[in-house]
Amino acid sequence: MSVMGMYVTRRRHLRDVLFACGALFITGVVLVALLSTRSAPAAGPQPSARAPESAAPARIVPPTLTPGPSAETSPVASASVPATPGVTAPVARGGGFVHPGVFVSAPQLNFVRERLAAGAQPWRAAFDAMMASPLASLSRMPQPRATVECGSKSNPNHGCTDERNDALAAYTLALAWYFTGDERYAEKATAVMDAWARVVRSHTNSNAKIQAGWSGVSWARAGELIRYTYRRWPAEQLERFSRMLREVYLSVVVVGEPNSNGNHELIEMDAAVSIAVFLDDRASYLKALALTRARIPAYIYLTIDGPRPRGPQGSHRDTPAEVESYWHNPGRYVDGLSQETCRDFGHTGWGFSAAGHIAATAWIQGTDLYAEIRPRLTAALEFHAGLDLGDPVPGWLCGGTVATGLGSTLEVAYNHYHGVLGLALPNTGKLVSGRRPAGANYFLAWETLTHAGNPFG
Repeated sequence: MSVMGMYVTRRRHLRDVLFACGALFITGVVLVALLSTRSAPAAGPQPSARAPESAAPARIVPPTLTPGPSAETSPVASASVPATPGVTAPVARGGGFVHPGVFVSAPQLNFVRERLAAGAQPWRAAFDAMMASPLASLSRMPQPRATVECGSKSNPNHGCTDERNDALAAYTLALAWYFTGDERYAEKATAVMDAWARVVRSHTNSNAKIQAGWSGVSWARAGELIRYTYRRWPAEQLERFSRMLREVYLSVVVVGEPNSNGNHELIEMDAAVSIAVFLDDRASYLKALALTRARIPAYIYLTIDGPRPRGPQGSHRDTPAEVESYWHNPGRYVDGLSQETCRDFGHTGWGFSAAGHIAATAWIQGTDLYAEIRPRLTAALEFHAGLDLGDPVPGWLCGGTVATGLGSTLEVAYNHYHGVLGLALPNTGKLVSGRRPAGANYFLAWETLTHAGNPFG
C-alpha cells in the first residue's frame, strides 16, 4: 500500500472513532436528562395521598375561629380568641365583610362555648332549651313548596308556618353543630336548606314581603354559620342556596315597605342586611342600612323631631292627620314612643328587636349603628319595658289603654347597651332577665344563648 493510501485509511478510522464517541456522549446526556426528569418533583400542586377505602371518616370538630380583616375597622375584629391549630381563620371576601358575621361573630360564639363548658347560667339553660326543641331534631322533614302564599295574619297559610319553622330549624341546627361538634347537625342543616333551595320560587298575597323577611333572616344566619364553620357543604348546594337567597328573598325585601307598619320594614331590612353579608353584596348592604337609618326616626320618636314624628321615607303619609293616624292616635308624643305603641306591644317589640339585629350585624361589620340609634332605642326600651312590667298607663297615652306583651325581644339590644357599654337600663334589665331563656319564633331564635352577657356583642 502506498504512503498516500495508508494516510487515507488512518484518517477514515479516526473519523469513525470520533463519530462513535460523539454518539455515546449524546446518548449519555439524554439518559441523564431522562433520569433527572423522573426523579425530580413535578411542577405545580401534587395530589394528596388517598386514604384507604376502609378508613373511617374523620370526625370534624367546629373550629375556634377569629374574624378576618374587614374593609372597615370591625369593633370585634381585634378580639383575642385563639384559633384551633391547623384551621385557617375566615377572612374578608369580595365585599370586605367579616365572616362569620351575620348576627353572631366568632368571638361571640366562642365565648358562649366557653360558658357552656363551664356549665354557667343562663347559657346552659338556654342551650338545653334549644336542644330540647323540635327545631333541633335530627329527624326533621322539611316541607318546601314552590309558592308560599301568606295573607294577613297568615290567612291563608299555604306554607307560611312551614317555611318560617324550617328556616328557624336550619339556624338552630347550625348552632347545635357549632356548640356540640356533632356534624350530624351540620348535615341536617344543609339538608333543610337545600330542600327549600331546590323548590321555592316566590311569595304571594298581602304578607308576601314580611314572610320573606321573617324567613330570610333565619336562612341567612344558618347559611353564614354553616358556610364558615363546616367544611363539607357541597359546592352545588351552596350555589343553589345562594341563588335562592338572592332571587327569592333579597330581591323582595331590599326595596323596603314604607307604607306598612314599621316593624315590617325593619324586619325586612334585618333580612336584607343579613343576606347581603352572606352574599358579599356591598351595594345591597349599604342600601339596607340607608333604609334602616331612615326608618328608625319614623318608628321611634324623640322631642328633637318637632311636634310630631317624621313620615317614613317614600311613604304617602305626610300630612299631620295622616301621620297621627299612622301612629295609631297616641294622644301625645314623648321620647321613646313608637309608631306601633298604640297598636300593640307584640309588633312594637318585633320592631325594636329587628333594629337590634341590624345593629348587631353592622357592629360585626365595622359600622356602629348602635351608637347612631342609641338615644331613640334606649328611650324606647325603657319606656315600653316599664309599661310591660306594670307601670300605670298615663291617661293621655292611647286612650289610657295599651296592649302589653313585648315577649323576649329586647335581649340583643340590652346586652349591647348595658352589657357592653354599661348603660343603666333598669326596666329593660328586669324585663329581659324575667323572660329568659328566650326561645324561637318567627325571626327570633335563642337570643339568651347567643347574646346574654356577651362581651363581644
